[in-house]
Amino acid sequence: MDEQTPDVDAFRSRRSTVYGQRGIVATSQPLAAEAGIETLRNGGNAFDAAVATAAALNVVEPTSTGLGGDVFALYRTADGEVGAMRSCGGAPADATIDRVREAVAAEAEDDIGPEDVEMPFTGPHAVTVPGTARGWELTIEELGRTSLATALEPAIGYAIDGYPVSEIVSDQWQHGEELFETDHAREAFLFDGQAPSVGQRVTLPKLGRSMQKIAEHGADIVYEGEIAEAIAAEIQSAGGFMTTDDLAAFEPELLDPVSTTYNGVEVYELPPNNQGLIALEALNIAEEIGASEHPYDSAERVHAFAEATKLAFHDGHRYITDPKYEELPPLGSKSWARSRAESIDETADNDVTFGVPDAHAEDADTVLLTVADDEGNVVSYINSRFAGFGSGVVAGDTGIALQNRGASFSLDPEHPNHLEPGKRPFHTLIPAIAEFGPNDWVAFGVMGGYMQPQGHVQVISNIVDYDMPLQAALDAPRWRYLEDGPIAIEPHFDGSIAAKLARKEHTVEIHPPRLFGGAQIVRNNDGVLSGATEPRKDGNAQGY
Repeated sequence: MDEQTPDVDAFRSRRSTVYGQRGIVATSQPLAAEAGIETLRNGGNAFDAAVATAAALNVVEPTSTGLGGDVFALYRTADGEVGAMRSCGGAPADATIDRVREAVAAEAEDDIGPEDVEMPFTGPHAVTVPGTARGWELTIEELGRTSLATALEPAIGYAIDGYPVSEIVSDQWQHGEELFETDHAREAFLFDGQAPSVGQRVTLPKLGRSMQKIAEHGADIVYEGEIAEAIAAEIQSAGGFMTTDDLAAFEPELLDPVSTTYNGVEVYELPPNNQGLIALEALNIAEEIGASEHPYDSAERVHAFAEATKLAFHDGHRYITDPKYEELPPLGSKSWARSRAESIDETADNDVTFGVPDAHAEDADTVLLTVADDEGNVVSYINSRFAGFGSGVVAGDTGIALQNRGASFSLDPEHPNHLEPGKRPFHTLIPAIAEFGPNDWVAFGVMGGYMQPQGHVQVISNIVDYDMPLQAALDAPRWRYLEDGPIAIEPHFDGSIAAKLARKEHTVEIHPPRLFGGAQIVRNNDGVLSGATEPRKDGNAQGY
């Protein structure tokens, strides 16, 4: 095979945990990691570096993230504060179930009635208000020490001056050839109508100019200025309902995370409307049934953790939505886990349904980065448009592709996660942190739709229960409970695992590494900084 067309499904990496003295950044694209390190070298802290890295990823990995999406953070500050940032918008004020059904039915080529319409996965009705720009700005203003303009400098440089496209990103970019329909969308992200090949040098000048405007005028230009006008005009011209009033009304928020203890470690996640409670419930159930007591290479271990996760997904997808609209049961509590654990036995419970808010989230695309500095700040930062290139809608000449996070809504008025004006949808994005000791903190995450909470469970267990170094915890083969019922495992699992799981009545499928997420992790253990990166992605962990 030509080295310029690598086999992205191969898994041959061998890496070491990376150590740094002053700071460390781990993410899915090396040029973005360099942007974060440069920010630290120039006097920024972990939060400044997180924004710089995220902005760079908008350019060098534009398939998975962008200004048209949302951003979230979990962090522990140098002075000991544990906190979270959530910056995700809701549905337009005019987007009711009836209006969306009628609009989609009228636009459909087939003769269907409004009652037969399901929530679209792409297009203008899937777009919710983007949170990225104001989320970046809030992060720096409240927790950083530089400025948004400074943090955007590396990203603007990559967009205007160009960069070579890396292997995984090139592979993901091919999707844009079919997704983008308008001329300005294709001009923004395709080159003579084609996605870039591996190593091809590209520029994204439209996106770069939008970032320059944000650097000069602040995030308000995305919500109340000319970029806001371009976003609203694009959506309305395509038949959607978003207005400049919807954009102007948006504000990010700092909030308290939710947490639980797992085998002596405190794990923090985002509360609803995010799926963090799924990870906490799965950990609580796994602890209750003693999942970690099984040998690492055993089918019993995989079965126990997978069944715990299956129950947590069932509950999370049944209840999690915007808490301003629905009351949720205590899914993250130990008492809830004890009652749910009673149903787990030695064989798979194939009657438990996934209860998917949106089946497409199984393959969602996201970027996650983690940063630690020598002051004691650690942050897990996640930025996404949901699917690759989001909705396929690009706002005028801004070069900003808009997310399709609204695809997670249900048009069934009886479902807790049903569409309502202003409501935020069920959200897959969940950065996380964990306290291993008073001066031992980890920031981590595993991007990739519904892989995220089950990836959190596996990474934490690998470190806590099986004493793995950080990089080994990410390299280890993963399993994944799929939305239609089977359990998927990676090819580099022990050869007998599949047969042993089948004897436990699991339906087992072997899938390529791309299905099993993209993890990043950093640690500050009493001043010793370390980090690791996902071997299934293009990126690196970089310290200095």
